[in-house]
Amino acid sequence: MTEHAFYPIGTPGQPWGAAEKAEWLSRQQRQRSYAEDVLAAIEPLRARFDVSEYGRLDYAPDTYPLLAVRSRDWREELPVVLVTGGVHGYETSGVHGALRFLREHAQDYAGRVNLLVAPCISPWAYERIHRWNRDAVDPNRSFRPDSPAGESAALLRLVAPLQGRVLVHIDLHETTDSDESEFRPALAARDGKPYEPDSIPDGFYLVGDTDNPQPEFQQAVIAAVEKITHIAPADAAGQIIGSPVVAHGVINYPVKQLGLCAGITDARYTTTTEVYPDSPRASPEQCNAAQAAAVCAAIDFALARQG
Repeated sequence: MTEHAFYPIGTPGQPWGAAEKAEWLSRQQRQRSYAEDVLAAIEPLRARFDVSEYGRLDYAPDTYPLLAVRSRDWREELPVVLVTGGVHGYETSGVHGALRFLREHAQDYAGRVNLLVAPCISPWAYERIHRWNRDAVDPNRSFRPDSPAGESAALLRLVAPLQGRVLVHIDLHETTDSDESEFRPALAARDGKPYEPDSIPDGFYLVGDTDNPQPEFQQAVIAAVEKITHIAPADAAGQIIGSPVVAHGVINYPVKQLGLCAGITDARYTTTTEVYPDSPRASPEQCNAAQAAAVCAAIDFALARQG
């Protein structure tokens, strides 16, 4: 028997209209500062990298500059590595793992790859510790030409000139307990669908691309992260979040079909990380370190295969 969770906005079975979305928006409160946590952390990087504004979100009364960090020694003959974080603003280590990579590891790849890092794609949601943007749209289902999410559209414009040149794209995410307590029930309520409970995997895992799975690449990333934090096991059905486990800590999604960030390039090597910060076995430090280690492992594997 399917359980139905009560969500305090809307009428069960009916998709939200403007009134329900307005009620949802009225409940969202700023809980942390994009300027203090992210923009201030990017500022010192200007001494070693080129920092540019690739878009601006006008969410009155606030505006949010979207910043990208690039290799200063960009060379046209080098492969491009794209690192994205904070597509879902509440997934904290995606943002801070990307910043940690820039601070501590990015210089190791100078002259070997062109780095392009967008550490916080959804700053409004970062401040409110939420999955959606201000319009109750999930940016990570919105990476398509007619995107309804300004966050997604801005990143697509940033990446467009690099199509065909990206070797690696790693998109940094988390799976949290609030996925099951808040965000999945909210999604069901917003869309007028029944809520179907699922379990939260305890540990790190990767989401590869069904159409380009690259199993050796995925396992190289898992092996590097496993030195820092534990890898999520399959559940009793052999699945993680409802998808079959295809290798240790790896599931696959059709990323382009779903409009996911990991599908915005035709990179040979793509993956989405999923850290589990609510585990009693993982600290915020471990989560940030795991994200940075995943980026390094992804680049190292790709460069080794480049010869």
